[in-house]
Amino acid sequence: MKIRAAEPADLGTVYDIVQTTIRAVYPHYYPAGAVDFFLAHHSREHVSADIEAGAVYLAESDGKAVGTVTVSGDSINRLFVLPDEQGRGFGGELLRFAEAEVAKSYGTARLDSSLPAKQIYLKKGYMVIDSRVIEADGDYLCYDIMIKRVTADAD
Repeated sequence: MKIRAAEPADLGTVYDIVQTTIRAVYPHYYPAGAVDFFLAHHSREHVSADIEAGAVYLAESDGKAVGTVTVSGDSINRLFVLPDEQGRGFGGELLRFAEAEVAKSYGTARLDSSLPAKQIYLKKGYMVIDSRVIEADGDYLCYDIMIKRVTADAD
């Protein structure tokens, strides 16, 4: 697998990975209003702005885009792996990459964890520091704020 900075020409690919993954996975964990919130939160405009800021990375395997992650300051955001590619270690590689990027300037990585990812992050050494609830079109979206100490050789 290769991880590289996303370029403006990659907007459609990154956006498709995010939207496809949310539509396939999140309905198993969240009500419709919360899923719609996630889809809108990870809009084409937000993804584009993060790509322009140099914060978005794209994972490719055998020439195919399989996942993405956004790193902004000490925060790891928008880590998604296509549903058909999950379980092959791509998410773990993206997380290690993002932690190493954070560790260049910070000692702690922060992320907002959705319910589908919480157990994965706990196994990777993250700790819950707060839990939040957002009302989303009559439904509720629950997520956790998590942190982990990171070093340049993050694992």
